[in-house]
Amino acid sequence: MSRRLAEVARKVGVSEATVSRVLNGKPGVSEQTREAVLTALDVLGYERPTKLRGERARLVGLVLPELQNPIFPAFAEVVGGALAQQGFTPVLCTQTAGGVSEADYVELLLGQQVSGIVFAGGNYAQRDAAHGHYERLSDRHLPVVLINASIEELAFPRVSCDDEVAIEQALGHLVALGHTRVGLVLGPADHVPSERKLHAARAVAARLGVELGAGDVVRSAYSLESGQAAATRLLREGVTGIVCASDPIALGVIRAARRAGLRVPDDVSVVGYDDSAFMNCTEPPLTTVRQPIEPMGRAAIDLLVSQINGAAVPQDELLFEPELVVRGSTAPAPAATR
Repeated sequence: MSRRLAEVARKVGVSEATVSRVLNGKPGVSEQTREAVLTALDVLGYERPTKLRGERARLVGLVLPELQNPIFPAFAEVVGGALAQQGFTPVLCTQTAGGVSEADYVELLLGQQVSGIVFAGGNYAQRDAAHGHYERLSDRHLPVVLINASIEELAFPRVSCDDEVAIEQALGHLVALGHTRVGLVLGPADHVPSERKLHAARAVAARLGVELGAGDVVRSAYSLESGQAAATRLLREGVTGIVCASDPIALGVIRAARRAGLRVPDDVSVVGYDDSAFMNCTEPPLTTVRQPIEPMGRAAIDLLVSQINGAAVPQDELLFEPELVVRGSTAPAPAATR
């Protein structure tokens, strides 16, 4: 007990006697100090006293699928800052291959009495993934917000980038440059944002008079290596423009083009998605569709905090419009293909 008191006291910057008063429910401690002590207890991994366990901590879980894709650290930075401004402490939970699963993290966060959870890029976006842990959160009435598209069955507030507008911008840009053979590198077939992108691409292609056959769409994991492997087939088919579902995929496509002896953008134009960090520093700088990370992250926290405070929030999807950022990886189609 004395070690626990000392650690919590150091964390908060108060005396051990103050920590003891909080843990024993004694008067003479301000509400702000009391909340700080309880939060420190949670952060340090100590269980709250039984009589205090019914109260939720001012902790909020942020569950991400990975940190290698720069878009997720960017969301973590925005969400973490917005939470801190609202007086909450973010608890970052990142999945690793063969490591702790999303469902495991949910159990851990429930054990810590978190006030709510924000998910970005999780199982909710894949139809064939496990969804039982979301049902548990719904049954517990824990405030939850999802960033980007999810399966329809989950009744949580969602903050999403408009995938249909993103494809309209990317594909329209390539067609305007004279490309008539365009390919897509999308995520898995059960991935809802990729479903939306494909649906929009077919509609845009039909409207613009561009052929988009089954062989012009390939699937990829969200990594540079997978993007490189997926692009090989499209390049053999002779496409001159490729729209990708993420920036790492796009960088893999550029690598595949170079390995095939093709020049970007002279022979093949490439468009990414996200506008994650340093995409203006690649060679060539990547043309991409920018997700509005800052307003999306802040909107997610506003929705979460409103739920925590007991307010009713809409369960439908809040869509944010992306922005096409044109850089050096796109150019007019080769003359022979126009």
